[in-house]
Amino acid sequence: MIQKLWPYLRPYKKWFILGIICSAAEAVFELLIPLVMAKIVDVGIQNGDASYTMRMGALMVVMAVISLLIGVSSAYLSARTGQGFGASLRAAEYENIQTFAFSNIERFSTASLITRLTSDVNAMQLTMMMGMRLLVRAPVMLVSALVLAMMISLQLSQVFLVAIPVLAVAIGALLFLVSPLFRQMQEKTDSLNLDVQENLTAIRVVKAFVREDYEKSKFDRNNQDLRDIAEKANGRVVINMPIMMLVIYGTIIAILWFGGHMVQTGALEVGLLTTFVTYVTQIMVSLLMVSMMFMMLTRSVACARRIIEVLDEKPDINDSHCDSTMRVKDGSIRFEHVSFKYDPKSPDWNLEDINLDIKAGQTIGIIGGTGSAKTTLVQLIPRLYEATAGRVLVGGQNVRSYTMEHLRDSCAMVLQKNTLFSGTIRENLLWGNENATDEDIERACRIACVDEFIDRMPEGYDTDLGQGGVNVSGGQKQRLCIARALLKNPKVLILDDSTSAVDMATDAKIRTAFATELPKTTKIIIAQRIASVCDADQIIVMDDGKISAVGTHEELMQNSAIYREVYTSQKEGGNIDG
Repeated sequence: MIQKLWPYLRPYKKWFILGIICSAAEAVFELLIPLVMAKIVDVGIQNGDASYTMRMGALMVVMAVISLLIGVSSAYLSARTGQGFGASLRAAEYENIQTFAFSNIERFSTASLITRLTSDVNAMQLTMMMGMRLLVRAPVMLVSALVLAMMISLQLSQVFLVAIPVLAVAIGALLFLVSPLFRQMQEKTDSLNLDVQENLTAIRVVKAFVREDYEKSKFDRNNQDLRDIAEKANGRVVINMPIMMLVIYGTIIAILWFGGHMVQTGALEVGLLTTFVTYVTQIMVSLLMVSMMFMMLTRSVACARRIIEVLDEKPDINDSHCDSTMRVKDGSIRFEHVSFKYDPKSPDWNLEDINLDIKAGQTIGIIGGTGSAKTTLVQLIPRLYEATAGRVLVGGQNVRSYTMEHLRDSCAMVLQKNTLFSGTIRENLLWGNENATDEDIERACRIACVDEFIDRMPEGYDTDLGQGGVNVSGGQKQRLCIARALLKNPKVLILDDSTSAVDMATDAKIRTAFATELPKTTKIIIAQRIASVCDADQIIVMDDGKISAVGTHEELMQNSAIYREVYTSQKEGGNIDG
């Protein structure tokens, strides 16, 4: 585990080492101060030497100030190292997540990934900050104070033969009991985050269906589960404190009892007994700090394992078979005996033996019932998922031959779930092509019919859309997403039911603009309305993961019962003119 995490600490190695040195130096100075105090009691006060007492007192003040400065430096260095380590770890996780295929993300869930990027990393950097101070300071003080105490009185130090084993056994037992609970805490946090994420994302649906009470009860259950496991874990952790206090004060009482007798017999001086008690206290407090750090480390180990799982996750889709120099020459697409399943262990195929030949520049319509795998089919083109069997070719080459970056730059896809980001309309459009000119933006908006409403926006292209585009309607959001995709100047444009919220007249305008403005771009349109695809060069009818029929509107009306049934139902429903 340390080997896995060390690369993210390496850039801060200098601060890490300096911080450790400062923590050790601070501990040493704190240990030397009681020796000076003993000299004041046993020499200065006992002999009535005011001058000696003043000199030793001044030395104590100087040592205390030096210790303070070293302590401040140690705190600064540990904070810098911990925050830097956390930032590096978070950046590495985020960078690796960006390489994940959809299947990788589904394996973890978005809520769990958010937890691993935030609270897990926060726990790691807090442990680093505290550990640099306590895990260095405590052992140094423990060992040094123990040696100094033994130098003062070896006989009196025998008390530690009982105290330290008792503490060690108690700490070991607590760690054994607490360790599995911290892992469960993080998993419960994942569940709670998932619930909150879903609720906030779908807040309009929740309110529209008046399901606030139901969602609140779900949240309460997850929140209570997290509370219960946290109480159980922390309840065991806090047992550590009373055990430590019992041992510490019991040890001090024993020292005072036996030490008092030694002072009476002249075997030990009062000042040295006071110093010995101080060292005993420091030894016990050091053990307390060590036990606290072990508790923190136990939780951090659970967090570290979760972080390493993300860092070690290999993307299911990668560029290992690609030729970085290869470019997509045109928008032709071919499916050769393609089959696909989301779960490799599943006996059922989501797509089965798909064969298609699409020429560059054609307009292709895809229709089919819910669950017929229309979206799954088109997601294989830009390699959002990898075909389980068979080959998908774009521009005459296997999609695996291209780098994902180039392939996906050549294939613009407007997904079913339209997503806009916080910011202005212009910023969202430029997200598709950051180098697009104003003329490019205006052309894309004209093709997508965005220009029909852009002039009505308060500040035109500089209008702020709000979080997730809450300031525009569903149809406007869809058209903005289409315009954003067009700015990529793709060779393949895929619209996955992306005009469902647009009225039929506007839908027709967009399709007409596609035909005149994008003659060389292959256009694939998934739609529920036949009116949206009836003028396509080819229409693909999907049924249960298979291609039921392929042809023009007229051919399918003659040869496809499924197509005729859909056409008839939509005509009766008024979705088709004439």
